[in-house]
Amino acid sequence: MAKADIKLRGRSYSIACAPGQEVRIEALSKQLDARVKQIASAVGDIGDERLLLITALALLDELDVAKRTGPGTAHSEARAAEALVKAATRINELAARMESGS
Repeated sequence: MAKADIKLRGRSYSIACAPGQEVRIEALSKQLDARVKQIASAVGDIGDERLLLITALALLDELDVAKRTGPGTAHSEARAAEALVKAATRINELAARMESGS
């Protein structure tokens, strides 16, 4: 089994992967790190676990929207971005309610 060395939010991780996939995993990790930073700037300091959860849900939501609207169209990209913002907002509101005990 091969290893890919990645960084996420300044922390280093060594990820096991299939041989030959190291470069792809490292490239994907850079995209993930950029997305995490983007969401962190929108929702603030909510802790790494919640931030990664929001990022994962936002990416899955974006993927779902892209699957439903078809790839490569400007319309689908705009809808995906809109869905990402809405998902992040909803999740942040839920996290705030959980923290306040409501």
